[in-house]
Amino acid sequence: MSTPEITLERVHDVLDDEGSAAHEYRVLVDRLWPRGIKKERLAHDDWDQDVAPSSELRKAFHGDELGFEEFSARYRHELETSDAPQALLDRANEAEARRIVLLFAAKDTEHNHAQVLHEVLEDLTR
Repeated sequence: MSTPEITLERVHDVLDDEGSAAHEYRVLVDRLWPRGIKKERLAHDDWDQDVAPSSELRKAFHGDELGFEEFSARYRHELETSDAPQALLDRANEAEARRIVLLFAAKDTEHNHAQVLHEVLEDLTR
């Protein structure tokens, strides 16, 4: 099977979508369910908390104890020492996905954990 395309979508931008397109695997990659969002409103195939930053790291970043560069380095280390990213890719492969959509709730679309996860998953698929 070919390497799937990996994309990012903000949860609040895709609410009430019809659901996954053929050969698409949509996975929420946040540790916490997005506040104010009912599960039935978010078209998703999986909620993978294991690929999200640890609670400690997430709290430090959101509490402004860490800048994005330091957060990224620490989170990348968490991902690289975990089987979770490969497990996500394996589940998408089992679903015969040609496209993986990483769903996240962060308001900042440029400086968030999903961006780092995207890079790590891309590295694993090369």
